[in-house]
Amino acid sequence: MSVLDKAKEHYKSSLAGGMKSIYVEEWDETIYFKPSANFAQQSKVMELHAKGKLTEALIETVCVRCYTEDGKRMFKQGDREILMREVDPEVIVRIVSIINGNDDAFTDADLGN
Repeated sequence: MSVLDKAKEHYKSSLAGGMKSIYVEEWDETIYFKPSANFAQQSKVMELHAKGKLTEALIETVCVRCYTEDGKRMFKQGDREILMREVDPEVIVRIVSIINGNDDAFTDADLGN
């Protein structure tokens, strides 16, 4: 097995566990997300981040990583402006932090558990 085959197998096995979820108390909603994102999903996020557009990168992450229980994207292209202007930024930052695996700073109470 080549190194590339091993790398692909590793990624495939990381996705095999299914989606994770978090309950967002402020929205009374459970958000589902895959434990890792591929480069195709992250390319726009990385591009925005490199340009210093951190708010847009956070919103892009929410749009490409948040799913409903049945696996459909939770937010549409047109929701980006609304998420940027009419949604609590602290909640967005918390969601993205958890999705990206940086949830050590949050307690169960912060997560609505």
